[in-house]
Amino acid sequence: MHPSAYDLKSFYNSARGRIVRRILRARVADFWPDTDTKALRVLGVGYAVPYLASYMDKAERVVCVMPSGQGAHGWPSDGENLVCLSDETALPFETNSVDRILMVHSLEFSGFLTPEFEELWRVLKSNGRLLMIVPNRMGMWARADWSPFGQGTPFSARQVELFLRENLFVHERTEKALFVPPFRRDFFLRAAGYFEEIGRMLFPAMGGVHFVEASKQLYAGTGQTQRSLALKRIRKSGLEVPEAARREKL
Repeated sequence: MHPSAYDLKSFYNSARGRIVRRILRARVADFWPDTDTKALRVLGVGYAVPYLASYMDKAERVVCVMPSGQGAHGWPSDGENLVCLSDETALPFETNSVDRILMVHSLEFSGFLTPEFEELWRVLKSNGRLLMIVPNRMGMWARADWSPFGQGTPFSARQVELFLRENLFVHERTEKALFVPPFRRDFFLRAAGYFEEIGRMLFPAMGGVHFVEASKQLYAGTGQTQRSLALKRIRKSGLEVPEAARREKL
């Protein structure tokens, strides 16, 4: 069950939520510097709005899709609305039309993982990138039910990576973040930067979230079964099938 969009907004407007946003936004920028998204189309899925603002001036287009089970609110507050409400399994975008997809507060709440990832694969361009922020089942934040990271189903990194491979994405890299303990005392908030540095060096498996990046490579690193699945999905999506693959039996 998804938390409501307004509950998520309330969390990120709180003192603890602002610390979390600052930490995770910096890690998103490590993966995707805003200069690398110039003239690209960036799509947020789930509740990604706290992490999309830095791309608004650089990217060709920034849009956030919020799932119907979560509800939505307008964003940004001082400009044209860039949020739409949609079923995760029927995204209102053309095939092969998005360069970057950022998923936040989505995977752990989804009840239709395979159909949702088929849609992500469909709208993402070849060589496009998908970046997911997913609660770590080994981290303390997965037990902090007062935060959105303590709700839904947490995952191990291996679970996410295997799921990506099963859905024809190519895993690129995985990192951890959010090492600050989910305690409510001001000391921990003030020392968040210290915890991030120390935790990454000494307790790398204990980060509160996984950052998992994948790409859409139509045939790279796939076996025959996955290659056939890729061809089926290409044809289903209406994409052009490469000449060398047109004679394959599906």
